[in-house]
Amino acid sequence: MRRKIPSTQALICFEAAARHESYTRAAQELALTQSAVSRQITALEDFLGLALFRRTRHGVALTPAGADYARQIARQLDTMERDTLDTMARQGSGGSLQLAAVPTFATRWLIPRLPDFAAKHPDITVHIETRTRPFLFTDTTFDAALYTGTPAQTANWAGTQSTVLLPEDVVPVCSPALIAPRKTLSPAAVAKQPLLQQSTRPDGWRQWFDAQQVDAPRAHSGPRYELFSMLAIAAAHGLGVALMPRMLIEAELARGELVVACDRPLRGERSYFLVTPASQDERSALVLFRQWLLAQSAGGRMA
Repeated sequence: MRRKIPSTQALICFEAAARHESYTRAAQELALTQSAVSRQITALEDFLGLALFRRTRHGVALTPAGADYARQIARQLDTMERDTLDTMARQGSGGSLQLAAVPTFATRWLIPRLPDFAAKHPDITVHIETRTRPFLFTDTTFDAALYTGTPAQTANWAGTQSTVLLPEDVVPVCSPALIAPRKTLSPAAVAKQPLLQQSTRPDGWRQWFDAQQVDAPRAHSGPRYELFSMLAIAAAHGLGVALMPRMLIEAELARGELVVACDRPLRGERSYFLVTPASQDERSALVLFRQWLLAQSAGGRMA
């Protein structure tokens, strides 16, 4: 069956002209003449049966239909280019994965373990970009996402299925110099220390102190940081005690830059999930990646 698809050259010209809202700048980018770009876009408009641009005193501007089509085409051209580069790099073997991930989990847990995945599956390339909120997979080129949230949040992520990897258990950690000469603190002693807060988990300390049955009037006091990576650096520099998942500070604990101030972990409301589209056949690369993630996370739970 013949596909109802315009020429690739017409789409490339349209995407460039839409991005610049200028035929002239599109022609300069593509090393074409302005008239060549104009002919390609006219042919595309004839193919679609609608106007993509309207003339203005200063040149051209996208019509509403053109703006919507431009968003769709830009994603598809990006996907085609990515897949082409991946195929060229693999020389016909293996595969690639486009992964969305929360930043601290990616940098502190996933990436340090990726050499093991690369050794086991050298023909699979993993690309990672940052995403912290749910999104529509159909609007992106992502194959999967590493997401932190509650089971209810992942259940409400439309059009997806999720696999739980690790619970977000947190413990109080700090610089050893902050509590020297003591090695550890009681929960009541932790309440007297400067407390570092995470802005996305404002009740974290309150929940931890409640679990220890300790009165802590200052549970919500202290400087706030958005990311766990910021908390780790602040704690390592002696600014206070932070509630951190142990798995995200393995390196700092091993180097002695951080110590567990009170070894009473609290099972958080959130966990780390692998989220994938629900309504598509999974490629073998994604199946292998999920199996590897589950093996790695099982090792982390036993550690």
